[in-house]
Amino acid sequence: MKHVIALDVGGTGIKAALVGPDHQLLHEARRPTGRDRGPDAVIAGILDFAAELHELGRRRYGRGADAAGAAVPGIVDETAGTAVYAANLGWRDVPLRDLLSDRLGGIPVALGHDVRTGGLAEGRIGAGRDADRFLFVPLGTGIAGAIGIDGRIEAGAHGCAGEIGHIVVRPGGPECGCGGRGCLEALASAAAVSRAWAAASGDATADAADCAKAVASGDATARAVWREAVEALADGLVTGLTLLDPRTLIIGGGLAEAGETLFTPLRAAVAERITFQTLPLIVPAALGDTAGCLGAGLLAWDLLGNEPVNEPVNGPAKVPATRPAPATPTEVSA
Repeated sequence: MKHVIALDVGGTGIKAALVGPDHQLLHEARRPTGRDRGPDAVIAGILDFAAELHELGRRRYGRGADAAGAAVPGIVDETAGTAVYAANLGWRDVPLRDLLSDRLGGIPVALGHDVRTGGLAEGRIGAGRDADRFLFVPLGTGIAGAIGIDGRIEAGAHGCAGEIGHIVVRPGGPECGCGGRGCLEALASAAAVSRAWAAASGDATADAADCAKAVASGDATARAVWREAVEALADGLVTGLTLLDPRTLIIGGGLAEAGETLFTPLRAAVAERITFQTLPLIVPAALGDTAGCLGAGLLAWDLLGNEPVNEPVNGPAKVPATRPAPATPTEVSA
């Protein structure tokens, strides 16, 4: 069976898959990045993982992968195939595309930014599959964004398009990891909510999920913390939709797991803030933590001629009507 290798590299773990032509996850595996051993060890681990998947494909399907796709964090030059900068992995100017291709016998490899790659999957086969224009915003440790336009993701002139988390929504507010103050990420990410709820509750171990549960149970202090985050998030999103005019706004990441505890007040807060703008459909992401692997798989399939990488397609992408089901049985290693 023809298939591709997909790698989704995070700060602490790597998700990987063999992906079939119908976007089916034929095999899934996970392992730590090993970043405590340094950046060279992380790179070596990625290359070894990819090579193991290549060999698995040969054994199981009688052929190795035809292409590979990798999603990585930080600043990514997708054209050059270089991981320009990733603070949490200690990377600077890593030619990961070429390193992977060399290790995999010269097969074509695509390199993408993790959030943009996840957004590609959500746009083609997830929550945005019927939208010609969408904005994907995952709310996790940080906040980033992916701008979807006619089946492609806009990377920007310097690989930084969609960084909605660094819109200043509270001038002079809390310091952000980027060095600015009052950024959306510093106020409305899952990490920011965790910090605020830990301080308000007096429980240093409390996190955003705990806050969401307390909100749902009617805790007044939790509701105040949650309201501040939702209002900051709505301010940032209105700036984004004013600039981009998306048809669909897709919210993902850990904070979105709160469901309607998040979405009901968020939809109301965004609606209250718009004037001339058209309110987009605001929906939860559909693919969960498989989005990165599915997106990396799409990048790889694009290299094989299904659709050009980061180029407009002729009309809506042909995608499954529902989320692709994993192979049976799905193989997941620790």
